[in-house]
Amino acid sequence: MKTAGVVSAMYISIRLRLKFDARKIPITHRSPFMKIRFPRILLSCCLLPAVCFAMPVHADDSKIDAPNVVPISAHLVTSGQPTAGALAKLKEQGFDAVIYLAPTTVSDAVADEKNIVEKQGLIWVNIPIQFQQPRAADFEQFVATVKSMEGKKILVHCQVNMRASSMVFLYRTIVNQESPEKAYESVIKVWSPSGVWKELIAAQLAQHQIRFQPY
Repeated sequence: MKTAGVVSAMYISIRLRLKFDARKIPITHRSPFMKIRFPRILLSCCLLPAVCFAMPVHADDSKIDAPNVVPISAHLVTSGQPTAGALAKLKEQGFDAVIYLAPTTVSDAVADEKNIVEKQGLIWVNIPIQFQQPRAADFEQFVATVKSMEGKKILVHCQVNMRASSMVFLYRTIVNQESPEKAYESVIKVWSPSGVWKELIAAQLAQHQIRFQPY
């Protein structure tokens, strides 16, 4: 409201000044476009800084200090384990929630991640997926969690973005009904699922009658 008032005052002031100054210019030297274009150009130049300062600016999501950071959309980013410092800056980057897909007992876990995240007012959820034994139930829990965070900006991470990239791929393809070929591009930026992970992905896609073979 305050910004709008300042902009309105600036507009009135510019219009009055231009009207007064135009009278000093001899009629023979006036451009037929002066009445329309000249004020608009000056008005745009004066208002641009006010508009820019009023817009919220967030740091580049790819600058998160973590391995294999892959921005999916304006509201979804996947990555490996962020450092404690990176976790502490998530609110500054506009995040509202964090979903951690590895057990908190893994060697590279940040011991106080939950406190670091929640102290910023963000939501933190842990789904401890065993890397050697991912289950359909893990995906079902992930789906329910993401749906409960609708409209929020989410960071989904694990250790090196293998669990996270795979679960987000399945969510995008099965729930959001995105093209599997397009969604899988974000997976292969990190790895090519094999073994139990390839089996889980293929089984979930087949269950939902989606024709795509992970590679």
